Amino acid sequence: MHGGLTEAGPSPARSTFQAVTTALAVLAAVGLFLSSCATGGTGARDEGPAHAEAVVGATASPSSTPTDAPDRTDAVRLVKDDPEVSEEVKRELKPCVGDEYPVDVSFGDLTGGTESDVVVNVLTCGDAVGVGSYVYRRTSGRYENVFKTEEPPVYAEIDRGDLVVTKQVYEKGDPVSSPSGENVITYRWTASGRFVKEYSWHNDYSSVVGGDDATPVPESG
Repeated sequence: MHGGLTEAGPSPARSTFQAVTTALAVLAAVGLFLSSCATGGTGARDEGPAHAEAVVGATASPSSTPTDAPDRTDAVRLVKDDPEVSEEVKRELKPCVGDEYPVDVSFGDLTGGTESDVVVNVLTCGDAVGVGSYVYRRTSGRYENVFKTEEPPVYAEIDRGDLVVTKQVYEKGDPVSSPSGENVITYRWTASGRFVKEYSWHNDYSSVVGGDDATPVPESG
């Protein structure tokens, strides 16, 4: 099992989770999310379809491990059976309509293994805001949780072999639908068997053009 804590920071508080999901429930009153819940981040970059604290080393239950790469249903089971996933996220992980769950599943090479790694983003139904992001690596016939972040709103993607985690930033008075900016952190898998922060930056959204012309502000370390 690959152990260790990377990019330590304050754990997501229950109040933060409840505040986000309560606000989203109001915005979602206009109707249900009727597709498979489109992504809440910036979209797909590699194979498959916003900061962040990385926790490595948890192994999901063997019963949740499919023979081949998991599809959406397998990914839902993988998250629900994972002891490292918080109860808040598990409660959020329920069908939006019918049997359609609010998860995005991406496949790609993040850890240099012989099989594709799996990135799972758990979203809210109404607004597709990320409440948890996870990376699973197939090791000895089972999927191992090698990364998680559960501070909403969050979204993880594969970008040219790196893990990119994005978190929307809100200032006082910002509606959930209109954050003031975003923090983006890139992680890279190392020979020691864990993800480490490679670099990060901040984007401020323009209030004049509705966030289409964000200005990147580099951050150190």
